[in-house]
Amino acid sequence: MSLEERSDPPDGCERRGSLTGLLTSVELLRRAQDGQEQALDQLIERYLPPFRRWARHRLPGWARGAMDTDDLVQETLLRTIKNLKNFNPRGDGALQAYLHKAMLNRVRDEMRKAQRSARPVTIDTNEPDRRPSPLHVTIEHETYERYLRALNELRKEDRQAIIARVELGQSWAEVADALAKPSRDAARVAVTRALRRLAEGMARAAKPTVAKVE
Repeated sequence: MSLEERSDPPDGCERRGSLTGLLTSVELLRRAQDGQEQALDQLIERYLPPFRRWARHRLPGWARGAMDTDDLVQETLLRTIKNLKNFNPRGDGALQAYLHKAMLNRVRDEMRKAQRSARPVTIDTNEPDRRPSPLHVTIEHETYERYLRALNELRKEDRQAIIARVELGQSWAEVADALAKPSRDAARVAVTRALRRLAEGMARAAKPTVAKVE
């Protein structure tokens, strides 16, 4: 499903943030930092679904251990948010970007752990091997790493726009809230601009370096 095919709530429907008077994620974080368990629960409930969807696409089956993906996401979110005692994000987008980084680091740790503990397995040669080839896995990994490097080189607002819309798959209304934009159209413009800059960054990273011959 393309970005444009994702449905948003129709105009007039409630959305969180300043337009409805509901608490923003940053406000919930501040209450959680003050020890309000209900605010912590609401914050986890808000971010659990998008990060679950994100992790299912990022953590391959072979890297999943005793803890399944949903439990891993919930445990990582809970631990990260509880440790944000002195973190003061300027907006929801900054908080999402911080949580995204923590989740990405956890996924990488799980993949490294799985690679270290991997054991040879016997493959039935009479059955076709439907797993991706090592080359395919390597290419996918290198492409994603190039994407992450280009993402980190973007200015903060562009990075937050891509994390909200592309990584977490949020609606345009939610993206507008995260970026403090006045409308969904403004959020679309911000994401389109960020994606163009990201593509340019990835293209630069993909160009081979030619050594000068003296």
